[in-house]
Amino acid sequence: MKQLYVGNLPYQVSEEDIRKTFAAFGSVNAVRMMNDRETGRFRGFCFVEMDDGDALKAVDGLNDKDFGGRKLRVNEAREREARAPRRESNW
Repeated sequence: MKQLYVGNLPYQVSEEDIRKTFAAFGSVNAVRMMNDRETGRFRGFCFVEMDDGDALKAVDGLNDKDFGGRKLRVNEAREREARAPRRESNW
């Protein structure tokens, strides 16, 4: 199983749009749309989980392709780097 990062998506895209697009390259196991914590609005990127071979085909077939007027960024997702804890503001 590989997890793909899919960025530069139009803000009005749906999970179903993503599933249909990636299904052309193989079976889509999961799609996680990333929303802003405070507003709940879509942030313009998601993660797609596919079998290894299908995922590589999807990267080759979709990276830098036009999708809703924007060039997709599709690559293998990397582990999130650890960040320092957020500090409370005194303002």
